[in-house]
Amino acid sequence: MLELRHVSENLPEVEAALTRRGFADARLLDRLGSLAQERRSVITGVEALRQERNEASQAMAKVADKKSDEFQAKREQLRSLGDQIKQRESRQGEVEAELESILLHLPNLPHASTPDGLSEDENVELRVWGDKPAFGFDVVDHVEIGTRLGILDFERAAKISGSRFVVLKGLGARLNRALMQFMLDVHGTEHGYEEVWPPVLVKDSAMRGTGQLPKFAKDAFRMAKDAEWEAQAEAQGHDLYLVPTAEVPLTNLHADEILSGADLPVAYTGYTACFRSEAGSYGKDTRGMIRVHQFDKVELVRFCHPERGEAELDLLTHHAESILQKLGLHHRIVQLCAGDMGFAAQKSYDLEVWLPAQNTYREISSCSWFGDFQARRMQARFRPEEKAKPRFLHTLNGSGLAIGRTLVAILEQNQQADGSVLIPEALRPYMAGLERISAG
Repeated sequence: MLELRHVSENLPEVEAALTRRGFADARLLDRLGSLAQERRSVITGVEALRQERNEASQAMAKVADKKSDEFQAKREQLRSLGDQIKQRESRQGEVEAELESILLHLPNLPHASTPDGLSEDENVELRVWGDKPAFGFDVVDHVEIGTRLGILDFERAAKISGSRFVVLKGLGARLNRALMQFMLDVHGTEHGYEEVWPPVLVKDSAMRGTGQLPKFAKDAFRMAKDAEWEAQAEAQGHDLYLVPTAEVPLTNLHADEILSGADLPVAYTGYTACFRSEAGSYGKDTRGMIRVHQFDKVELVRFCHPERGEAELDLLTHHAESILQKLGLHHRIVQLCAGDMGFAAQKSYDLEVWLPAQNTYREISSCSWFGDFQARRMQARFRPEEKAKPRFLHTLNGSGLAIGRTLVAILEQNQQADGSVLIPEALRPYMAGLERISAG
């Protein structure tokens, strides 16, 4: 969430920054500006009335005759001042609630180093790793490969769950599990992340903290409620959602906390199944495992000192990319332009893996630096030194990696003329030494 004071005192600059992102709602910002001005006026008025009430109370206490007209007049004055204060405090609450609602709908401001642009076509390619695999035969996509090998079953998935789900069977399931273990081992052992196994049901406050709510409510799976559940949720004061990514529970581990600056950076990695309704994306990338409602992912989350944010982003991106390198998968790194970044990000790099059947690169990880945008929502802070004033943390995250898309890339980049698929050497210890997946 953006800081109210910064936005209200720098409206032209904020509007220009949001325009870089393709966010153009001058009326909303004008409304924010007028509400911020009214808030200041109301607060000043309340403070003046409280001072007046204190003075009136002291004056009334000095009246000796408690039955006199003077005493009654001063008591009536106190009652009137109290009513005025309540009215203005009520209005202050209404104004602040509307201000918070507006701020919750404003995306983060792009960092100065984020390039201009409004679509993925304007992202900047930074580097390419490895060579595109060459084939002496006509390549096929992962759907055909997996179906022929008997490791992917989309028909039975549709029977039990509907469209855009997949059942992984046999060596497909084992390969999926091997990727999860491999990624967690690398990030935990080599990169120093603490492994966490978090819940996949989270409160709406956690979704709000990382920016999924209220902006992406239509993409989230909210728990359906009957009357009994509704009453229980109302008593508890929160809804529950299936996580769209482990970013949500891992980042919210430090909501409403003050960390010691000496403990920074803090780094977590964790696996979760992820759930997204992908509202509005029907007809786009719906074949196979590229865009499904349930998928597996290993996440990387870092908390750091504000002055370390950009360096931490480079480090996190390197950690995510190392998985692709160890697996020998051809890929590239692009920096996202302002208009293609996620809602909460201020600077992002995408790792895009090559899919030969599509003859294109596809995102497999998005590594982002959020500044204090998420931390402000979560009230996640740190104390630079003992007894120093707390400051907001900077948060970062990235996929390390999306397991399903990694599996897709292995099937397509490592496909052989006989229909088999070579297993990357790094994964063979997790596959009982198996070198390839073959039919039968």
